[in-house]
Amino acid sequence: MADAMLFYGTGRRKTSVARVWLKQGSGNIRVNKRAFEDYFPRETLRMIICQPLQLTNTLGTFDASINVGGGGPTGQAGAVRHGISRALLEFDEKLRGALKKAGLLTRDPRMKERKKYGQPGARSKFQYSKR
Repeated sequence: MADAMLFYGTGRRKTSVARVWLKQGSGNIRVNKRAFEDYFPRETLRMIICQPLQLTNTLGTFDASINVGGGGPTGQAGAVRHGISRALLEFDEKLRGALKKAGLLTRDPRMKERKKYGQPGARSKFQYSKR
């Protein structure tokens, strides 16, 4: 593999979309041109994002440039994880088995249900009044 090769992956979760570029490096992760720890201050979210890298033993071998938007912090972290998994797959197809077994290649289909007309929310109905 060449040094300047970029591996791209698109990740999605809820309404968040992450575009991930991986290149061989020292493990530096930038999210929206900010430091990884700065953009995701919660330890749990950082753990979620590093999952595919830890699983494939590539934690310190890639520099990641990530562009993420839409949704909240949890959705964005899930989208980044999905994007990293897909980019790793582009890097080495042999990693598919481990990533698939851990469920990191499956796009989480859960979305917020839309509000229906004539109702206050998605499922709740207005309170029935007999009189």
